[in-house]
Amino acid sequence: MNTSPSSLRRSESSRRATLQAALDLCTERGYGRVTVEAIAARAGVSKKTIYRWWPSKSAVLLEAFTEMLVSATPFVDTGDIAKDLRTHLTGAVNVLAVPPFGPAYAGILSELHHDDQLAETVRTQLIDPRFREAVGRLRSAQDRGQIPPDADLDLAVEMLYGPLYYRHVLRKPMQDAEDVGKLVDHVLRALGATL
Repeated sequence: MNTSPSSLRRSESSRRATLQAALDLCTERGYGRVTVEAIAARAGVSKKTIYRWWPSKSAVLLEAFTEMLVSATPFVDTGDIAKDLRTHLTGAVNVLAVPPFGPAYAGILSELHHDDQLAETVRTQLIDPRFREAVGRLRSAQDRGQIPPDADLDLAVEMLYGPLYYRHVLRKPMQDAEDVGKLVDHVLRALGATL
């Protein structure tokens, strides 16, 4: 395999073009009508190239979604756990609420029930790492005495994300900043946190 700098740039350029093409097509046609053939044609790459990097259209869209979600929802630590959680969850809502990312992720979630490999990929590449980061941010607040030592941090993360997924999957209106603030405050109070 040629791994010269120019070939690596071409590969990254093709990867980016493929991710963007998949997102554009998802916006234009809806998740269900996107095909690997259409992605390849839009990106100017071959189907073989796509299948060399991803096993399915869902995997292409998952990578594009994950990159956006991770960049839009950092786990910052300003020392104010309520503020940091509001910022983080508002970023997640903003990604889920708009095309192409919200519809793409909804499509991916619908495929999980029929594709065990995709379900495993979603868990290992998106859900588990983000879950660990969220628990880590809560643990740092716990270490500062902002959250009681006996609080169930895993459950707290599920309490924070559950309402977002509920609204997203059922296509209900997503939370606004005020709703996110209420959610964060409610979960922190339930943990016995000092606000």
